[in-house]
Amino acid sequence: MSNTENVQYSKQIESSQIALTEPAREKMAELLANADDDVDAVRIFVSGGGCGGMTYGMTFSDRTTEYDSVLEGSGIRVLVDPVALNYLHGCEVDFKSEGANQSFVFNNVFQAVGGSGACGGCGGASGDGGCGV
Repeated sequence: MSNTENVQYSKQIESSQIALTEPAREKMAELLANADDDVDAVRIFVSGGGCGGMTYGMTFSDRTTEYDSVLEGSGIRVLVDPVALNYLHGCEVDFKSEGANQSFVFNNVFQAVGGSGACGGCGGASGDGGCGV
């Protein structure tokens, strides 16, 4: 038996890994309620960001993989793969609404890997920590 057969992945995301503020939970629940019928979750992802470090994004998801960890409750379901979860450890996801500007904000991202908190999901990873909705 190889060592990879013994690896256990946590299926439940703990609040020490990723925390969602109440505004973020409310907005995610609203977005999921208005999404297509096949969408059942929001997926948080991390990708290489070049000179700005890692970028953090969100997208709708219609499937869960066997390796995904899940955060559920109050009309939300958030999926994160194990690699992204390592980069997001200790992160807080917030939602800010200031006039016409609305965005999810990733606070306290894993700075050891050069994270800036910028969300690349909307193509606007400017380093300001926001992801336009």
